[in-house]
Formats: sequence, structure tokens, C-alpha cells
Amino acid sequence: MARILVVYGTTEGQTAKIADVIADALRGDGHDAESVAVDSLGDSIPSDRDGVVIGASIHMGKHDKRVVQMVHKNRDLLDRLPSAFFSVSLAAHGDTQEAEGYVDRFEEETGWRPDQVALFSGALLYTQYGFVKRHLMKRIAKDKPGELGLDTSRDYVYTEWDAVQRFAEHFAEQLGPGAT
Repeated sequence: MARILVVYGTTEGQTAKIADVIADALRGDGHDAESVAVDSLGDSIPSDRDGVVIGASIHMGKHDKRVVQMVHKNRDLLDRLPSAFFSVSLAAHGDTQEAEGYVDRFEEETGWRPDQVALFSGALLYTQYGFVKRHLMKRIAKDKPGELGLDTSRDYVYTEWDAVQRFAEHFAEQLGPGAT
């Protein structure tokens, strides 16, 4: 059984939900997995882990700066352990090239090259936004490739949960067998 830390940075909560699904899948595979917000972790990854999965959402074209700083500070540890990164954005729903560009910039900025990378579509949570943000997000959605919802009276979740599950299973395979 491997001890795995799933660290995430989120603004609206979708990345946290994805991290929780990943941790649940890893536990289902027999591993000890914990999902932790980057804010509650501080800036150091515990060295007693056997693997690390890190996730960050995109806002204003950049990954969560708290995650960027934590990865930069812990790069030596991340380079020694099995590691994976997942990026959450609306671009992953309709503009894979843009979403891949975000990950490329993240890797350049941090110097970290995870063993596995995934792009997950996020969510448009119109009903949770204030007036200004709701209309700004509608304008952004209208200009993005792909079909993003424009009805601001409801929320849209674009995350492909089966892909999240497969990502976790693939990472578990890198670690070897879990508890039997």
C-alpha cells in the first residue's frame, strides 16, 4: 500500500471535487490516499509519501499561484517520487491546444516534469457567481471554442468523471499493487 498525497488549488471548488474523486479511486485500489487543499498543507509536501498528485485550476490564463509556489519549493521531492499533475480549465472542454499551453507554461515556470499529466474540463457555476463575474464568465464562454452553456440561471459541469477515474487508475498502476 502506497501513501499518496493529492494536493489541489481551487477557486470555485471543481478542482477539489476532482481531487477527492482521485483520492477515492486510489483508496479503492488499496492505497492510503489523502486529498488536501494547498492552503492547509502550507508550502511543504511531507516527505513520508510514496507518491504525489497535484492539481490546479486555471483562472485568468494561469494556474493557481499557491500551487506554483508549492511545486517550485518541493521540486526535489517531486522529482524523486512518482508524480502526476492535473490541470482544470474550461479550455480543456473545447480548446485542447490552449489547455496544453497552460500545462507547458506551468512546467516551464516550476521546472517540474510530472510522470503523468491530465487535462480536465472544469465547470461554469453561474448560480454561485456574483453579478459581475456571472456576466464576465458568460462573455468568456461565448468566445471559447466548444459549446459552453450561456444560460446564467443554471450551472454547467464539464468534467468527464470517467477520465478522472482512468487518470487515478493509471497513476495507481505506476505505484504497483495496493493492499490486498
